[in-house]
Amino acid sequence: MIQTRKLAIACPQCASPDVFYSCTPNCCYNHVCANCGTTFEPATTISGGTLTGVIPPDPLPDATDPTAECARCASNAVYVTEDGRLVCGHCGALLSLEITEIAPG
Repeated sequence: MIQTRKLAIACPQCASPDVFYSCTPNCCYNHVCANCGTTFEPATTISGGTLTGVIPPDPLPDATDPTAECARCASNAVYVTEDGRLVCGHCGALLSLEITEIAPG
């Protein structure tokens, strides 16, 4: 079984860990830095490989925790494995994260 933790994303402008998700998955993936006000959108790409037996984090992320959409199946159940890799909790795809649409606050 593959243990995971919540996705954490640092602000691309000031590196603050105080980032929250400010929209809904059916709209966009806009995130906001509570420190400097920068907005940005995380996106994933498939990095190759698939994991099975992925266990979601406990507790599960809440609606304002950082999130991203899986490039393979469009699920927003993207988590971090114990060894630091990104994985989709729905389809098991291993993913890479990139930050897009950066608008300094």
